[in-house]
Amino acid sequence: MKIAMMTNNFLPFIGGVPISIQRLSDGLRREGHEVTIFAPAYKEQSDDRDIMRYRSLIKGIVNGASVPNSFDRRIECEFAKGDFDLIHVHHPMMIGWTAVYLSRKYHVPLVLTYHTRYEQYLHYIKASCFQGAVPFYMRNYISFCDMVFAPTPMMQDYLYQIGCRTPVRVLPTGICNDSFQVDTNAAVALRREILGEDQDKKYLFCTVARLAKEKNLEFLFRVLSERKKTKGNSDFRYVLAGEGPEEKHLRKLAARLDLEKEICFAGRVPNEEIKNYCRASDLFLFSSQSETQGIVLLEAMAAGTPVLAVQATGVSDIVVNGINGFMTGVSETEFGETLEKMLESPLSHLKKGALDTAQKYQVQEIARSAADYYKAAIAARESLQFTPTPFFIRL
Repeated sequence: MKIAMMTNNFLPFIGGVPISIQRLSDGLRREGHEVTIFAPAYKEQSDDRDIMRYRSLIKGIVNGASVPNSFDRRIECEFAKGDFDLIHVHHPMMIGWTAVYLSRKYHVPLVLTYHTRYEQYLHYIKASCFQGAVPFYMRNYISFCDMVFAPTPMMQDYLYQIGCRTPVRVLPTGICNDSFQVDTNAAVALRREILGEDQDKKYLFCTVARLAKEKNLEFLFRVLSERKKTKGNSDFRYVLAGEGPEEKHLRKLAARLDLEKEICFAGRVPNEEIKNYCRASDLFLFSSQSETQGIVLLEAMAAGTPVLAVQATGVSDIVVNGINGFMTGVSETEFGETLEKMLESPLSHLKKGALDTAQKYQVQEIARSAADYYKAAIAARESLQFTPTPFFIRL
């Protein structure tokens, strides 16, 4: 098959969606399919014949992101040349509507991956009044799609609950083989370096996340602060890997909570090194409630690191209490007590359970499932009469 992947963001911008697209595309290519990624241009980017870079309105905003120009006429010019069998779009806005237009005009099936609970990001535009409008918008957009992919069963249920009538299939983001290939010596060296010579520092925790409000990192800071107060001294260090708009605020919060010596802001860590940070740690801590799947949870598990997380969509489908980690409610007290209980018990069975869980998400298996779903979408489209393009999405 010839597949057009369409996205509003992609590498070199680091995020869950670009990583998901890259892994799925690579897996599909290994299965013999042709994949072209339609992605916006960035200030610094790699040239690749399998990536069609369309224009950006603004380059180099927060963390190197771009504001894409989804009306760039080169998108349709390149698409028309490609003779594609299917469009797989990864956003229901901007490039999402371009994908709908191309799907209708060229009689090509359209599938969408619902990566994000968009209503949980409205704080960026101070638009909580639109909270109820998001499900309406999604129902409308999804009605133009032949199939929708949800990263987890809980997200599949959510889409049906908001009234989605298009078939929804579960297709998680896969884990690369590299994620399982930890450099043990590097992990040991990292642990030694971060814990230092202080014999009182017994434990190392880590989190990999964008430093943004929706990741709920203040929650973890307060939990760790309370642990330090309760014990009278600190027996841990905590590595926070990632960049984002909340970094300055979080550094000030760490100082205010007397955690400057305990928290290590590692900044952007190369993806190939994240597994070593996870293996070096006793536990992977996670407090986000905005994930649809939580790729970083699986990456931590692939390194053999148990997870302690706040229960939420995208977490509940992966973390199994007592098997590969634990979940708690949104309670700092409950989270802190569970942390203490985990550290008081041997972690060996949780480490094995974490690795066993990650093995089920091998990227090649996910790519094969995607290809089967694509074929089903193509067959379903061929059995239906073509519907003209609605007037409001004509370009």
